[in-house]
Amino acid sequence: MSDHYHDENDLKLMREMRKLAPDDFNAWIGLEKSVGRDNGAIPRKYRELIAIAVSVTTQCPYCMEAHAKAAHAAGATREEVVEASIIAAALRAGAAATHGTMALKFYDRQADATKE
Repeated sequence: MSDHYHDENDLKLMREMRKLAPDDFNAWIGLEKSVGRDNGAIPRKYRELIAIAVSVTTQCPYCMEAHAKAAHAAGATREEVVEASIIAAALRAGAAATHGTMALKFYDRQADATKE
């Protein structure tokens, strides 16, 4: 049984994707490698916690798994993983609320246009 909703065999398609668009694929891999580097201004543990926060908001189970494992290896605690996830949830909720103001603005514009 899979640990997540996606089919683990989907990852095998990455090889095909690399063949079909090698330059773009390798550029993406280079970006991904920047997360786990040890020589940045942000320590690796925090880089991995940031990656967890982003992965829970983008809902990528593969990223969640990879970065949770890497965070553990970098010394992150279970509490830190949960806090990173909850912080991400709070920001995601904030974004939904502020985008709600845009919906209200568009609604009001339509209401004003129909009055004319």
